[in-house]
Amino acid sequence: MGGVAGAAPGTDGRSMVIVAFDQVQLLDVSGPLEVFTTANRYGASYDVRVVSPTGLDVHTSSGLRIGTTSRLAQLPQHVHTLLVPGRRDWQRATADRELMSLVSGLAGRARRVTSVCAGAFLLAEAGILDGRRATTHWELAPQLATAYPRVRVEPDPVFVRDGRVATSAGVTAGIDLALALVEEDHGADLAREVARQLVVFMARPGGQSQFSVRMTAQQSRHPLVRRAMDEITADPSLPRGTDALSAGLGISARHLARLFRQETGMTPGQYIDAVRVEAAQALLSSDTASVEEVAQQAGFGSSETMRRAFQHAFGVSPTVYRARFRTTAPPSASPVASLPR
Repeated sequence: MGGVAGAAPGTDGRSMVIVAFDQVQLLDVSGPLEVFTTANRYGASYDVRVVSPTGLDVHTSSGLRIGTTSRLAQLPQHVHTLLVPGRRDWQRATADRELMSLVSGLAGRARRVTSVCAGAFLLAEAGILDGRRATTHWELAPQLATAYPRVRVEPDPVFVRDGRVATSAGVTAGIDLALALVEEDHGADLAREVARQLVVFMARPGGQSQFSVRMTAQQSRHPLVRRAMDEITADPSLPRGTDALSAGLGISARHLARLFRQETGMTPGQYIDAVRVEAAQALLSSDTASVEEVAQQAGFGSSETMRRAFQHAFGVSPTVYRARFRTTAPPSASPVASLPR
C-alpha cells in the first residue's frame, strides 16, 4: 500500500512513519498526519505511512478504528522520521513486546525519532531517551521520571528537542511538533500555510509552557482566590495591586498573599505579571499594534517594563519575540542541537 496523500513510494520524498496500535490516542495519530499531508498540498514531499505491529487495523482509545497503510516489509530501508504516539495506559503499551520490537527497529532506521504525549514512554522503554531531555503530558511527567530515571524529564515545554529525538506534550502538542518539523524541512512560509489551512496557531514555540496561567484560576479551590484571579484575567490592563485586590475582597493584603501562595505557589503580584506577559504574547501577534501599544494594552504601562518582564520570562525582548512569533522555533537560542535536516 502507498503513503497517505504523500509522495509516491520510491521517490525522493521524506518518509514519515507513524506507528499505530490498539488504544492509541486518535489525535496523537491524526493531528500530525493532517499536518504532513496538508504540507504536501503546498509543495512538501512527505511519504506518510501508518504501520501497526500486526499490519492490521487498530482500535483507538475513542473506539474509532483506523487502518494502516503499509506493512513493515513495505517500508523503505531508511526512514526519515518516525513518530510514536501514545496511550494513557502506557504500561500496557510498553509491555507489548511486538509493539516495542517495531518501535525499536524503526528507531534504529530513522533519521529523526519523535513522540507525542505518552509515546515518550515507548521511546524511554526502548532506551532511546536515556540521557536525553524529554517531555510528555504534564500529568504523566512524574510517572515518566520515576519509571525511567535516566531520562531528563521536563514537564513544562510543549515539545523538547535533543539531538535527533523530539518529544511533545499532550495530544494537540503533536500538531505543534509536526509544524516545527515541517518548518525545519521546508521553511517557515510553508509551515505557516499549513497552520493557516488547519486553522491552528503557528507560533507555539517548543519552549512555551504547556500551561496557560489563566487556567490556574480554574484549579484554585478557594473562592476568594478564584475571584481575584477572575478580576485580573478579565482585564490585565487595569492598574491593580495586592492592596486593591484584597480591599475589594474584604480581606487583608497579607491574608490574600497567603491564600495565593497556598493555592497557586505564586504571590498576587507574580500572578498579575504572568497574566500580563501572556496577554502581551497574544497581542504581539498583531502586525498593527506597536510594542508600546502592546505594553499599554497588556497593563505594563511602558515598553521598558514589558521588556524587563520578557527578558525575565523568555530571555529575549518583545521585539525579538515578535520576530520569532510566526515560526515554531523557541524564542531564545536553545543549547540543544536542532534536529538534522
